[in-house]
Amino acid sequence: MSSSGVLSFTQQGWEQVLAKVKRAVVYLDAACAESLHWGCGSTRLMEAVGSPECHLREFEPDAVGGGAKQPKAVFVLSRLLKGRTVEILRDIICRSHFQYCVVVTAMSHAVHLTANHVPAAAAAEMEGQQPVFEQLEEKLCEWMGNINYTAEVFHVPLLLAPVAPHLALTPAFASLFPLLPQDVHLLNSARPDKRKLGSLGDVDATTLTPELLLQIRCLVSGLSSLCEHLGVREECFAVGSLSRVIAADLANYAPAKNRRKTATGRASVIFVDRTLDLTGAVGHHGDNLVEKILSALPQLPGHTNDVMVNMIQLTSLQTEEENYNVIAPGCLAQSNDTTAKALWEALLNTKHKEAVMEVRRHLVEAASRENLPIKMSMGRVTPGQLMSYIQLFKNNLKAVMNHCGLLQLGLATAQTLKHPQTAKWDNFLAFERLLLQSIGESAMSVVLNQLLPMIKPVTQRTNEDYSPEELLILLIYIYSVTEELTAAKDLGEAEEKVKKALAQVFCEESELSPLLQKITDCDSSINLTFHQSKIATDELFTSLRDIAGARSLMKQFKSVYVPGNHTHQVSRPHPSDHPLLILFVVGGVTVSEAKMVKDLVASLKPGTQVIVLSTRLLKPLNIPELLFATDRLHPDLGF
Repeated sequence: MSSSGVLSFTQQGWEQVLAKVKRAVVYLDAACAESLHWGCGSTRLMEAVGSPECHLREFEPDAVGGGAKQPKAVFVLSRLLKGRTVEILRDIICRSHFQYCVVVTAMSHAVHLTANHVPAAAAAEMEGQQPVFEQLEEKLCEWMGNINYTAEVFHVPLLLAPVAPHLALTPAFASLFPLLPQDVHLLNSARPDKRKLGSLGDVDATTLTPELLLQIRCLVSGLSSLCEHLGVREECFAVGSLSRVIAADLANYAPAKNRRKTATGRASVIFVDRTLDLTGAVGHHGDNLVEKILSALPQLPGHTNDVMVNMIQLTSLQTEEENYNVIAPGCLAQSNDTTAKALWEALLNTKHKEAVMEVRRHLVEAASRENLPIKMSMGRVTPGQLMSYIQLFKNNLKAVMNHCGLLQLGLATAQTLKHPQTAKWDNFLAFERLLLQSIGESAMSVVLNQLLPMIKPVTQRTNEDYSPEELLILLIYIYSVTEELTAAKDLGEAEEKVKKALAQVFCEESELSPLLQKITDCDSSINLTFHQSKIATDELFTSLRDIAGARSLMKQFKSVYVPGNHTHQVSRPHPSDHPLLILFVVGGVTVSEAKMVKDLVASLKPGTQVIVLSTRLLKPLNIPELLFATDRLHPDLGF
């Protein structure tokens, strides 16, 4: 029951998939690709395929079919085999020459029965049978054009992307985010004939939308499989309204009840709503290099938890921007490189200063092993110094191949250290500390008035000023750290000034970012009127006030800030007497928070193992994206 169980759970699942892919065309959706990326790497998949014409393809409507010399296909999907997903399957197969199709779904057959509205009693009678999968197998043969061809459909719980032995993420549930008070009104309007919900405290499984409830069941099924792998009988706890629904569903999940009867180990599973403390997610007090890398470097396409590392400096190409797409990007996940993986885990668990020194040490040792002409330098680590070490490997194919993972992490570090966003990190931290002091001493209206001069249109902003997205991050920080607001004239006036200033800034942007397009429901600042922008900021402040009241229903843990202590975080529940603690943060977790939980459990309860699970790794900008999303109650389940 080791905490590395998240890695063995993931790798065991992928071994079942890899056993089926020999000489196949393999189609993966984004969430499964991300699980593979962190769990065992695409190289492992390509080795298992073994064909010189190894084709990995994204599962999408326009995916290329299989040619005449490609008779076998394997589809690896995180989704339910229903609706749009089945239509895409059909279309790909019908334009191919497949004679053997394997479909692997991360969703259990029990969840498929739920999705097809099979009553619980009828589902219980089907134990050991898989009619949904069997019916799809018949369809696959029909689409291949011959009922004598071979089709297999089976479930493998590819739930996790294991980032570290103590930390794993659920890419298929990256958009899952706790409810806000405004969602109560939407739930009430969808059930006009039923009892009205007074607050989030009244929310339970019977009041949620069918889509959200099914999404929760999909998550619960995967978590139950993880507990089965770990050999534990879990006891469920929850802090927050959505977490309460998830914990209750896991506790009452029929397959889990049967599994617990034979489990010999014990574990506590604590679900926590992210909305109860957004300061930890949008704040800049983590002092962790990985958090800065995630914030500074562009996101790896199709992924929610990794970044693109520019590798051009290891080549002879000029460093002009037009060449950036010529060379495939590097990334942070190094699942097949033991040395790089050890460095990655060190970066997750050390402070910024120690982390950059560790990167330098690894680069120096690697260069020495390759007999490269390295010049030792001590003292402060600079991006220029790291680049001088990295460029020793340039055009040396053998050395690059031997240390490819390390070089990717080294380049990620150097590029982050010289990125303008990193220079701004300390500015954010200083202002956040000032805000904490002001909140402890002054009314909320005073704090907002301090922010007002910092809201500048694009024509007046310098690199040191805050962009609209960064202002939203600061506002979320302010409202999350504040306890529930009371109605006051001066607060209303201060909010109105900030709303108008933000609305004007949105209108004057030269180009609306994807986040601002989502918030304003407008694709271009040219088409954005002040009236439309002001409506958007009004709705934005409704969400901010919801954040301020997120802890109002709690009897404990009402505050995340203690005046006089400028770095205090939300109090965590004490670990129980069980030897394994699994903490699941619904809505995302930061690297610093995962480390803090691990260290806290080690100090309070030595000998207790801890696994931190969450829907995604967070950087500050993710929070406004999740918070202002409009599909919380109606997630896209692929059908």
